[in-house]
Amino acid sequence: MSESQWLEVVERYLNGEMSGDELARFELLRAENAEVNNRVLEHRHFTGLIKQYGERLDLEKRLDDLHKEIDIHALKEELTIHPIWIVKLWRNHHSKISVAASIAIFAVLFTLFVTGYLTNRESKYEFLGLKIKQLESKVNRLNPHPVNTSNPGNYQGTGFAISSNGYIVTGYHVIRNADSVYVQNAEGKSFRAKIIYTEPQTDIAILEITDTSFVNLSPLPYDIKKTDGDIGENLFTLGYPRDVMVLGAGYLTASTGINSDNTSDSTTYQVSIPVNHGNSGGPLFDNKGNLIGIINARETHVEGAHFAVKSSFLLKAIQDIPSDSLKKTLNINSKNVLAGLNRVDQIKKLQNYVFMVKVYNQ
Repeated sequence: MSESQWLEVVERYLNGEMSGDELARFELLRAENAEVNNRVLEHRHFTGLIKQYGERLDLEKRLDDLHKEIDIHALKEELTIHPIWIVKLWRNHHSKISVAASIAIFAVLFTLFVTGYLTNRESKYEFLGLKIKQLESKVNRLNPHPVNTSNPGNYQGTGFAISSNGYIVTGYHVIRNADSVYVQNAEGKSFRAKIIYTEPQTDIAILEITDTSFVNLSPLPYDIKKTDGDIGENLFTLGYPRDVMVLGAGYLTASTGINSDNTSDSTTYQVSIPVNHGNSGGPLFDNKGNLIGIINARETHVEGAHFAVKSSFLLKAIQDIPSDSLKKTLNINSKNVLAGLNRVDQIKKLQNYVFMVKVYNQ
């Protein structure tokens, strides 16, 4: 019996197309001949795989539709700023990757079938095993570790430069428990950063940009004010409550803030500027462009009240940084070139020194 005739018999048997006598004889042949029985089992298994392959073709069309829905620009940004981008890619698109891998595997199986898989099964099994291992290796490189499908907590805040060579200030509560931190400038370029010093009691954290692609900034156009601001003076802040820089304007309403026990907090101001969590860690400037504080947008039990850590405590935190934590010199600018400029021109000079801070937690 030729191979094609044999396959026709097996197909008729598996499809229930044999008559009663023919079916009985074939069942007896299977029982007496192990090779025949094995070939029937192999063919049943393989036709099942081919059926699944057809189903995968339908899913492939769905994949094309899903691909069209992906925002490539948003995905590019996510990959350039995410410290564990392989895991992130897998978490967001694992269903598509899995289906693609399955389609590739069944494409190999189908090729083996039409090229004589059943006539030389020992060598074909060996080849099949090799191909599957290669595909598994590729998929494992996309998913090197078991992935927890829960959303990895991430947090977005704001930071600003205190030197031209990559030292950034933000709020301590922004980077608390961070596994990795990235900062992104106004042009959308992201840089890896590390935490070099924190003061939880005043909610101050100092970062250093460690990314080799970072180019030093021009000299800072603002200075850090050593004395307190005055109640009623106009203030403004720049920050990232969303994915673009946002200006907030207001005035200083109190020379002290409020602690959790409802007592006065001398480390902070109370301000009228509307802020939210994305503004946390952002700079607070007076009308002349002097840095007078750091926005603190943590939850408060005081409705409508917002606070900022005073700049004098930032200066103290900078002085308290251990010398062995500084890989580069940290020189504080003492000149302000923003005074006398209108607000539009002030912001044009400031925007390159204010960063989005993105924190990732495993």
